Amino acid sequence: MSIEQEIPWSTVGYLTYKRTYARKVPGEDRTEELPETIDRVLASCRDQLNVGFTTAEEARLRDYMLSLKCSVAGRFLWQMGTATVDRLGLASLQNCAFVNVDTPVRPFCWAMDMMALGSGVGFNIQRKNIDKLPAVRSWFKAPTRVYHAGADFIIPDSREGWVRFLGKTLKAAFLSEDPLHGTFTYSAQVIRSKGSPMLSFGGTASGPEDLCWGVEQISKILLKRAGRKIRPIDALDIMNIIAHIIVAGNVRRSAQIAIGDPDDVEYLLAKRWDIGGLPAWRGMSNNSVACDDISELHDYFWQTYEGGSEPYGLINLRLSREVGRLGETKYPDLSVEGFNPCGEQGLANMETCCLAELFLPNIESLGEFADMTELLYRICKHSLMLPSHHPETEAIVRKNMRMGLGLTGVLQASPEQRSWADPVYLWLREFDKRYSAQHCMNRSVKLTTVKPSGTLSLLPGVTPGIHPGFARFMYRRIRIASDSPLVDVVKAHGYPVEYQVGLDGQQDYGTVVATFPFSYPEGTVLASELSAIDQLKLVRELQTTWSDNSVSCTVYYKKEELPEVREYLEKYYRDNHKTVSFLLHTGHGFNQAPFEEISEEEFNALLSVSKVITSVNVADFDSNDECAAGACPIR
Repeated sequence: MSIEQEIPWSTVGYLTYKRTYARKVPGEDRTEELPETIDRVLASCRDQLNVGFTTAEEARLRDYMLSLKCSVAGRFLWQMGTATVDRLGLASLQNCAFVNVDTPVRPFCWAMDMMALGSGVGFNIQRKNIDKLPAVRSWFKAPTRVYHAGADFIIPDSREGWVRFLGKTLKAAFLSEDPLHGTFTYSAQVIRSKGSPMLSFGGTASGPEDLCWGVEQISKILLKRAGRKIRPIDALDIMNIIAHIIVAGNVRRSAQIAIGDPDDVEYLLAKRWDIGGLPAWRGMSNNSVACDDISELHDYFWQTYEGGSEPYGLINLRLSREVGRLGETKYPDLSVEGFNPCGEQGLANMETCCLAELFLPNIESLGEFADMTELLYRICKHSLMLPSHHPETEAIVRKNMRMGLGLTGVLQASPEQRSWADPVYLWLREFDKRYSAQHCMNRSVKLTTVKPSGTLSLLPGVTPGIHPGFARFMYRRIRIASDSPLVDVVKAHGYPVEYQVGLDGQQDYGTVVATFPFSYPEGTVLASELSAIDQLKLVRELQTTWSDNSVSCTVYYKKEELPEVREYLEKYYRDNHKTVSFLLHTGHGFNQAPFEEISEEEFNALLSVSKVITSVNVADFDSNDECAAGACPIR
């Protein structure tokens, strides 16, 4: 495909690309177009990752990506070729991260740092981990903010400075040896004011207030536990507040997954929005329980499935450690302690993982599928050899060399296209053995996945991951920073725009929600055509033929299906599902949900008063990604 050829965008594909991945062109008052973004990616493969593509391989990859047949991860599209990769290496490109909360300072600071760099973070707060933390010192006092240079600590105006402030607070709470070291004063005067430009990530600074507010809230939680150990629910709140700080700090991807015990009542009630009285920051994480057998589940777990709350997901750590694809025990993964926020990548403590995407219905042949799989594999493999500013992370990443080459649009693919998964996976395993030996790298413990693919799948308009189409006709809502020039573009093209409404019912004036008409082609498999059990069977199919990580799927269900769902899980969950989550197809209670089914008449009505966006000359780069707004795109 030449630069002049038309790119097969969906009705929201171009806007999604411009909002999410197009960087400002140096010296010009515009952002990139897709050919320029891909050229930046290819230059990074040469100059930063040292992939060693031939001229012919570069040309094929460029054509595949311009044809929307495959893509590097959104993080790669966003960051490759930038000085951030030169400066930060590994952490600047990795999609996923995970940490055990089993020490009092490092896990929280590591999570804050990784989220500030744009990585979604999972964290395990099972009792076996939280019980390892010492008690909060009885003499701990909240740090006091002062407005002069005589403060004990002046917060540096940087990501590292914000993390140091959090670390200093946690050390005072958990590790101080006497009352003298149990408190300190701080000044935030050197932090740039709200609205100042942020050069590395784009957009504008939030100012010091959200950081100071967040640490004050964390201190209140710790003060309530003075002289005692914190509970898993306290660790959840601390992590969620950290994510809120990062979102306020203009890095808009702050996705989290919390993993707790299946019988922890406080944890199971943490997101019962129907009960009320919950802090809004708890909306920052998807919550799941580590459960190897359905018999371990508390009744409160199932109550979250009745509506008015968020159904908790299931994490099967035993199965994740024992097998790759279902039935294959020759690729064990014993280091897995948790998962990334969307639940497709099992991860070790402080491990990260990179992703890539293959748009299965757009791929024309088995040979083409294998070729683009190899090219994407090589990019991911070399990215994992970049250095990390976290020594523990660099060590575990280079040991495992974990990646996730994902399939999307599965239910729009033909039976022949889906049949390619197994032979290409087997070929890829053998290729990894040869390539790793040739380049003195460890073999990859895992290679393939199926992720929710919310944002990338919007570019060509294919169904996300293994999910069915939500509906034939729908409203598709996209979140944009309120101060982005794209907001005026959206309004000028006739699309409705409103402020985001939080889980607490309050308007968020920093984010707007734009509503677009969206439809899938006739013949697309729709959620209304599949039962919850049908969807679970599809997960098992892809877990057998393709994904040696996990298959992330949010199963749409109706309340009347719950007895059948429980019966299915009792029979099949233990040995067939590594992760699974559920969402009511309708009546889930979420404000401004990403998808809303509408009639064909409603679709045509909005279509008639709006115009598809095909050109944007000027726009601020908005650092969104697949996990924007603290939740996976489907959930």
